[in-house]
Amino acid sequence: MSRNSGYFSTTVPLNTAKATTPGAHDVDVPVTQPTPLKRVVSGAALKELLASGSSSQSKTPSKMDNMFQNYSHSEIARDTATIKNSVIMHLTATFLRTPMSMDSGHAYLASAFSVRDRLLQRWNLTNEFHDRMKAKRVYYMSLEFLIGRTFDNALLALDLREEYSKALGDVGFCLEDIIDEERDAALGNGGLGRLAACYVDSMACQDYPGWGYGLRYKYGMFQQQIINGYQVEAPDCWLDSPNPWEFPRPDVTYPVKFYGHLERDPNSEHRFIWKSDVVYDAMAFDVPVPGYGTTNVGNIRLWSCKTNSLFDLNKFNSGDYHGATGGQVAAQILTDVLYPNDNTNEGKELRLRQEYLFCSATMQDIIARFKKTGRPMSELPDLAAIQLNDTHPTLGVPELMRILLDEEELSWDEAWEITTRTFAFTNHTILPEAMEKWPVPMLDKILPRHMGIIYDINLFFLQSVEQQFPGDRDLLRRISIIEESNPQQVRMAFLACVGSHKVNGVAAIHSDIIKQSIFKDFVRIQGEDKFINKTNGVSPRRWMNECNPDMSNLLTEVVGDRSWVNDLAKAKKLEERVADTDFRQRWWDAKQANKKRLADYILTTTGIRVSPDALFDVQVKRIHEYKRQLMNILSVIYRYHCLKQMTPEERAKELHRVVVFAGKAASGYWVAKQVIKLINSVAEVVNADEEIGDVLKVVFIPDYSVSAAEYIIPASDISQHISTAGTEASGTSNMKFVLNGGIILGTVDGANIEIGEEIGEEQIFFFGCLAHEVEDFRHYLRFHQPKPDDALQTAFDMIQRNTFGDAAIFQPLIDSILRGGDVYLLSVDFPSYIQAHKAVEDAYRDREEWITKSILSVARMSKFSSDRSIQEYAEEVWNIEPVRVTSCSMGI
Repeated sequence: MSRNSGYFSTTVPLNTAKATTPGAHDVDVPVTQPTPLKRVVSGAALKELLASGSSSQSKTPSKMDNMFQNYSHSEIARDTATIKNSVIMHLTATFLRTPMSMDSGHAYLASAFSVRDRLLQRWNLTNEFHDRMKAKRVYYMSLEFLIGRTFDNALLALDLREEYSKALGDVGFCLEDIIDEERDAALGNGGLGRLAACYVDSMACQDYPGWGYGLRYKYGMFQQQIINGYQVEAPDCWLDSPNPWEFPRPDVTYPVKFYGHLERDPNSEHRFIWKSDVVYDAMAFDVPVPGYGTTNVGNIRLWSCKTNSLFDLNKFNSGDYHGATGGQVAAQILTDVLYPNDNTNEGKELRLRQEYLFCSATMQDIIARFKKTGRPMSELPDLAAIQLNDTHPTLGVPELMRILLDEEELSWDEAWEITTRTFAFTNHTILPEAMEKWPVPMLDKILPRHMGIIYDINLFFLQSVEQQFPGDRDLLRRISIIEESNPQQVRMAFLACVGSHKVNGVAAIHSDIIKQSIFKDFVRIQGEDKFINKTNGVSPRRWMNECNPDMSNLLTEVVGDRSWVNDLAKAKKLEERVADTDFRQRWWDAKQANKKRLADYILTTTGIRVSPDALFDVQVKRIHEYKRQLMNILSVIYRYHCLKQMTPEERAKELHRVVVFAGKAASGYWVAKQVIKLINSVAEVVNADEEIGDVLKVVFIPDYSVSAAEYIIPASDISQHISTAGTEASGTSNMKFVLNGGIILGTVDGANIEIGEEIGEEQIFFFGCLAHEVEDFRHYLRFHQPKPDDALQTAFDMIQRNTFGDAAIFQPLIDSILRGGDVYLLSVDFPSYIQAHKAVEDAYRDREEWITKSILSVARMSKFSSDRSIQEYAEEVWNIEPVRVTSCSMGI
């Protein structure tokens, strides 16, 4: 039968090639997949369409409808009746519920969609106005956004909490129960993602035109389960139910290439044509971010792999079902999981492709938006500022260069000038082992064009350094973007540094250390003005106004209104009430109410009953050796030993303490996971000891999240931030705890130092060695094996006597201190750590002095608002101005 008989499709070539998609290397696939056709009209309508000469079915309105215009530019009525009608409409029309078939889950979804209607209206107004004004925008690129729940935050921002509470009450539901139906968005893990969420919130609240960019993870990082004391990872299926807070944008989709080969453009010295058969589509999902006290709404645009065009129907019909879906699976996994385990080569490749999908789609989107202004590409830095939140988005630098060189056909110098004026880089780590690197062979295979661009960036940079410092070959080796190892590695922090006009640390000590260590040579070459500090901050909307209503109401009473929510400096007025007996009692009562709330949460999630009258001692953060949860649990073991040596009468005089841990260990981080096991094993023994009773309780709260933090943080009496000096870049949980009236027990590290400077060192319990002493201690421990402190040895002995189960399980943790060089100096700091705990207990026994510390701490925390951080970035890095949307500005 001939191919011209009509039985063969001419859209699919018969020749095939081996797929270069990972996981499908042995499957023959067509070089070109059929292009999906758009459904079109037929019959008379089709004849009219063809006669008109139009090539597209989509059309714009022929005239502007006044009703449509008025609706889109007017606020939806805020009365309870309108809200109730909206909720009922969504219950019946969106979710097909009747009064007899709905429950609190449906009520949450209907209420959330009702709130979303309001946010999307403001979102449209905001972006329409910013487009009209051609406002310069900041684009905050972060691989994670730990946004938590949105419903309650949106109600507070819209100032509609009471109205929705009444409307829901009319249909038989309590607002607090509805709020609890929402699941946390699994879009982040730790401080990096929470910082990004706070910053986008602050941009919206301060009217800065700014968007966040990230990835839409189907399963998050993982859901942490504790089984037999061990962390077990399970998928976090947070998208199983509809997500009201995202808006799918199938109209915003970009192709993203991988693998393939290059062909030089004969007409351009720097232009290449990248040929690849592995092309995925990145589709946008927009997440509105409401501003408090303003009509402005920010946005987080998240990318997800769109796989509709990757289903091979020909293979499916021939029975090759695996081959038909191979492309779909390979594409979908790119946005399935945050931080996939990279202990294997396949895991590393997945991470690299994931990061490039994020960067490529973002750069294409930013360029597309800029082109709508009609201005020349040389003016991109005047309308766009791109902030790299750590090294994960650094591939954006060579990707922007690729677009400017190969698609916009600019010269190298023109493209590089635009790129370096557009990007700025935030460094978040001091640890050399945490500095992201990619093997050159891997990057060259997956992104051949980008590897070539990185080589050129490095060459031109080194040539300029050679001219500045002729003959200093060791300097060139130290600052080269390409590390000469086996195999060669691309140093992403160096690439970000070279490609950005500003580089900042996130706390004063951190910024000083990076200028003296990892970026020391770059400071010498590029000048000290390029390297600045921007101390982190947290959003008072989330971390006071929402999570701690009792204390927020007291602050509102003192200030006179809720203006402090957007101007935390007004909290200074609390100092005027520090001697007010009635106010002090109500402050104490607010803290006790929060502790009762946490105690109930602990009972619900873990089954452990704790007393709210005990001192709540909290360490919640990512589990890592440098954060030293191991030192904390060793001190708990020592405390348990001391209590067991006491008589019942002596124990009765001891201060009762509840020690709370929470946090996830990376799935491939064995040591951190063993620390979790030790914590849970100690908790099992201590909590079951009837002699100890409520004098000491140990709790590990599983699956730590923003929602869990909103229970934990307001309830803390003491919070521990005990990283080895010089290892924590900043930390933000320390700020959240102090903002909620908790006291810090911590090392002289990260933002602890600046917090102490602001609130007064008498309000903080410092201990441990200083950053400049760390290397000397490490050198000594590397070549000597000093005997541990008696208290530390006591803890080791209890473990080794099988007090908490099989000692062999925990021996590697002990060996890391006694025989592994004790890199994080637990043995050095342990004696002063125990003394600091004693000082905490002595202070807590003096209730009046403790209340004073708590009030003064909150009063002096304004520096650590993310609003201050964003204002500094806007003025000193991004060069952007607030653009406030008002009725007048929209011509209403």
